[in-house]
Amino acid sequence: MRIATYNIHKGMSAFNRRHVLPALKHALGGLTADLVFLQEVQGEHQARAQRHHDWPEHPQHAFLADDQLHHVYGPNAAYQHGHHGNALLSRHPISSWHNHDISLSKLERRGLLHSQVLLPGRDLPLHALCVHLNLRATDRRVQLAALADYVLAHIPADAPLVVAGDFNDWRQEACGFLREALDLREAFHSLHGRVAASFPARLPLLALDRIYLRGMHVEHAEAHSGKSWGQLSDHAPLTATVRLN
Repeated sequence: MRIATYNIHKGMSAFNRRHVLPALKHALGGLTADLVFLQEVQGEHQARAQRHHDWPEHPQHAFLADDQLHHVYGPNAAYQHGHHGNALLSRHPISSWHNHDISLSKLERRGLLHSQVLLPGRDLPLHALCVHLNLRATDRRVQLAALADYVLAHIPADAPLVVAGDFNDWRQEACGFLREALDLREAFHSLHGRVAASFPARLPLLALDRIYLRGMHVEHAEAHSGKSWGQLSDHAPLTATVRLN
């Protein structure tokens, strides 16, 4: 199974100069992922829809999924012209989903999008949590603790689990905490002993995006950066090829 995580910057280029969602959709399709964890997905933006002729009629997660993928969306931030949040795209059916609010202030609205994905030949569903955490380190620590409490309360310990998204964790504190609290291992760290740099996309310096796993083995992990990806978002997408235990 191939997993991807990507902060799509609301379908706008790095400095919000161009609408790039059609090109982003094409590039995302090239990753051939079975599960795609998306952050900063624009559910609606009336002003941009009027300004850009190629703005999709449907919400961005539905446009990216097309008729090929199942999809769910959890709105986190609402404002005058619309809202944005996290989304999951999946080649396999999504049996249920829930958006759990972990916001700490009105300025940064954040959530955990929890989905249960039905995999062929498996009795237990795969649990997928799409995450976007705050910019301040003190806030992230509180949100990581809230994430751990949620998993312990709502997800069976023997169920396969993926927690992926934009952790804004430039201090690299999340790996140790999630390993101790939930037995989660980060895909790149498992293979290479370090997390992958993903920001800014054109020339990544900071490791902000992660794919944490439980109940599966990592076979390959890659950060997709460079000039072409840098024209689509300020973050680079990450992918991991995994095998369920």
